[in-house]
Amino acid sequence: MTLLGASVAACGSSSPPPEVDELAAQLERARTDSQLATDAAAAARGQTAQALAAVASERSAHAQALSDELVRMRGADAPTSAMSEPTSTTAEAAKTPTAQDVIGALRESAAGATDLAAKMSGYRAGLLGSIAAACTAAYTVALVPPEKPQ
Repeated sequence: MTLLGASVAACGSSSPPPEVDELAAQLERARTDSQLATDAAAAARGQTAQALAAVASERSAHAQALSDELVRMRGADAPTSAMSEPTSTTAEAAKTPTAQDVIGALRESAAGATDLAAKMSGYRAGLLGSIAAACTAAYTVALVPPEKPQ
């Protein structure tokens, strides 16, 4: 009888799809990018600060969309941020992020989302493609400083 109960329990619990870990990594990137842009915006001025704030908001929206999809897939809460304590030196920790730091992070996020979108299908592929496009537009248009007149 115990054997039958174990079989039923095993059949009732399914492991999450392999995409869960990949989407969770994208979720963490979106959260990290949003915080980086928020920190950079606090130190910036004018149009750059406004653009960084918009990027932070957009990456926060990406995090929410990814979180919603993970909840739908898993039937449980999305992973919470697992940021570890910084291991950088005091000088590195004190460095305020710049728009260039955000641009670099967005390039990485766009590339990661593009690669993952190619592996997915349906809604997830569309979501990741949209995220990749938004990140690319942010670092190629919104965060590019205006050219100085010559």
